[in-house]
Amino acid sequence: MKSIVVALALLLMPLAAAAQPMMGMDQAEMQKFMQVMQEMQACMEKVDQAELEALEKRSEEFNAEIDALCAQGKRDEAQKKAVAFSREMADNATVQQIRQCTEKFVDMMPKEEMSFMKDFDAAERHICDER
Repeated sequence: MKSIVVALALLLMPLAAAAQPMMGMDQAEMQKFMQVMQEMQACMEKVDQAELEALEKRSEEFNAEIDALCAQGKRDEAQKKAVAFSREMADNATVQQIRQCTEKFVDMMPKEEMSFMKDFDAAERHICDER
């Protein structure tokens, strides 16, 4: 359960800035927001803890590997690994489950506030420049 809370917090941390405009919600909107949050929490509690921990470990390993490649000037190799990792994560069942859990919440956020949610576009940015 602790890992789910940590993972959820990490996923939602950038939403703190996006939530600012929501302070002007009326009572009905606030109730809908709270309902969606409860649904998301219940969904996240179903995420397999072992899988979530494995995903976290895999992400830490990936970041260390990319940092090392970028530091060594192996930009092309780092970029190729980043694209492969992105595909791996997109296909990961746990990541897909988390996306499903957070989908309604993300849909409630103002679109202009969600620019941080854009996927990494390898054609426009380089992984080494993102560090």
